[in-house]
Amino acid sequence: MKKLSFIMTLVAALGMSGCKNPALTPGQEQGLPEATVHQTVDALLKQLPQADKSLVEKGVSQAAALWQPGDGTAEEFQSFVLENYAADPKEREELFEKLSRALELFYGTSNQVAVRLQAPLHLAGPEPTGIDYILGAFNPYSHLSDDLFANKTAFITILNFPFYTLEEKNTLGKEWSRLEWAYARMGDQFTTRIPAKVTAEQGEALSKAENYIASYNIMMGHLLTEDGQKLFPEDMVLLSHWNLRDELKSNYADVPHAHEKQEMIYQVMLRIVDQSIPAGVINNAEYDWAPVSNKVFKQGKEVAMEAEGDARYARILDIFHAEQAIDRYSPYLPTGIARNFEEGMEVSAQDIEQLFIHLISSPQVKEVAGLIQSRLGRELRPYDIWYDGFKSRSSIPEDELTALTRKKYPDAQAFAKDMPRMLRYLGFSADQARYIAERIVVENARGSGHAWGAQGRWEPARLRTRVGEQGMDYKGYNIAVHEFGHNVEQTLDLYQMDYYMLNGVPNTAFTEALAFIFQKRDLFLLGFDYNMDENTTLDIFWGAYEIMGVALVDMYTWQWLYEHPHATAAELRDAVLATAKDVWNQYYEPVLGTHDSPLLAVYSHMVNAPMYLPNYPFGHIIEYQLEKHLAQTDNWMEFASELRRIYTIGRLTPHIWMQEAVGSDVSVDPLLDAVEEIVNQ
Repeated sequence: MKKLSFIMTLVAALGMSGCKNPALTPGQEQGLPEATVHQTVDALLKQLPQADKSLVEKGVSQAAALWQPGDGTAEEFQSFVLENYAADPKEREELFEKLSRALELFYGTSNQVAVRLQAPLHLAGPEPTGIDYILGAFNPYSHLSDDLFANKTAFITILNFPFYTLEEKNTLGKEWSRLEWAYARMGDQFTTRIPAKVTAEQGEALSKAENYIASYNIMMGHLLTEDGQKLFPEDMVLLSHWNLRDELKSNYADVPHAHEKQEMIYQVMLRIVDQSIPAGVINNAEYDWAPVSNKVFKQGKEVAMEAEGDARYARILDIFHAEQAIDRYSPYLPTGIARNFEEGMEVSAQDIEQLFIHLISSPQVKEVAGLIQSRLGRELRPYDIWYDGFKSRSSIPEDELTALTRKKYPDAQAFAKDMPRMLRYLGFSADQARYIAERIVVENARGSGHAWGAQGRWEPARLRTRVGEQGMDYKGYNIAVHEFGHNVEQTLDLYQMDYYMLNGVPNTAFTEALAFIFQKRDLFLLGFDYNMDENTTLDIFWGAYEIMGVALVDMYTWQWLYEHPHATAAELRDAVLATAKDVWNQYYEPVLGTHDSPLLAVYSHMVNAPMYLPNYPFGHIIEYQLEKHLAQTDNWMEFASELRRIYTIGRLTPHIWMQEAVGSDVSVDPLLDAVEEIVNQ
């Protein structure tokens, strides 16, 4: 599941795009002239000869680039700089600490507002009303940037803590102290000036997409085979895509009609992707639906029903248009793609693409696929990208696991009460386990679940998970353990971080890595044995293979959008289908068969979390490197100690973080080498 990211909202709210000269409204000047910058730098160095010239030039030029006519004249700018530059190291550190406290207050309180306003949309309970959707779309961050520029707080920050490019961070950052890294992250806070109206429009588009996905339920008990049989329990309701995928995975166990159920789920997914799914069967138990023939029945009689059409793609298009509005304020990172990768992930889209293609085109893929085919005893099908047989639970019928989890966790609070024990199982001391668990709130989700971290060191992280009337089924438990991993990361690298500005991880892939590490130990936390064995390596590899193709479809879709900015939702739908088929035919058909399958476009993240998907495979790569490192620990206490050390490194750039965590850069080669060794035994 995805982690609801504060940074994702803040990218728009504070304009963290790394550009130097914001695009202003027509008729406005683009910052102050170079002559003013040079004069101001000379005057400041004359007043403070002990100041670092390179820092002065960087801070003054960046502040001047964002100075607008309404902020004052050139003379007023120079006076402002001379009055507010902190050249003395102690004075600069004191300023940094005061700004850090203020930003934590702003971010933390705004986060609490967002949590509460969106609760009716995210938590189980009465169906949201119109006002709930309106309030849920309200962005408490939208005016923060404007206000802090207006009162000059932003300019004081820029002047004293200038922005460093990704290249500078990766080069200079190798020698920086913790405090210097914290100063650099302070410099990331104010780099563009995006109007509040634009920020609010982006928040509204994201909120509408989130609401669309959160209620996209398939009534499994009302699905029909072509001869009219029902294969799933009457009360089974699965959210697309997460629960559909997990139900498909569960049928790799020895259960009745397993293969037939998988084929039916596959057909449902295809109907969702191409939007031929009848609109009235979504989140509606009034009808029976045969997904293969696409016929709909009510009380045994066939009825005519229109297809959903292009509603799914209209949501994506709305988000794209919101990103376009932001583009004009980000000339140096002028697209959502650039902002997402070069700044959000701090890895270029080209590097990510090459990393993924290196793995999915490797000979190891066919070798592992041959092993899977041998185990299944049949030709592989497209949905075998979700083959679950490398997990120990695949040999345990899911209904047995569900019986266990429902008894253990009749409600969300039962899971919350058990969190200290689970942490003790993983090697945390009693005090540490209690400290972490006390800072996590567990709530019953309307959708499949997510983790929402705190931003102030007085509020809890939130674990949202789906709990049915009979208790938490195994799918819900597995997801909850994943989200628990997110929450542990969110708590450790906020509450136990030396500098607030370093809180968090380099990007969301790194929190996904810890969530995967927890998720793989879900049965261990129920009392079963756990070993990091060859199957675990193969499971990570096959999971990476699957999600890398999905991520590439997401990335290529956004490339297409920027190449066709005036496309309609129907045109976007056709383009996504074509893209998914192209990626499938090149990298998946040779292994899994079936020409032109659009299956890779089924993930709901494409709709409600633009370009989030690359974080998952990037996270799998990091996960393996962390798992390999953690496997060297001698006991669970050392395991927990290493987790605490690693997840309090803070928000450095990805490669520097990995060097400090495990002693090497982010790479797929260790995983490929390990797989090759396994298959050649």
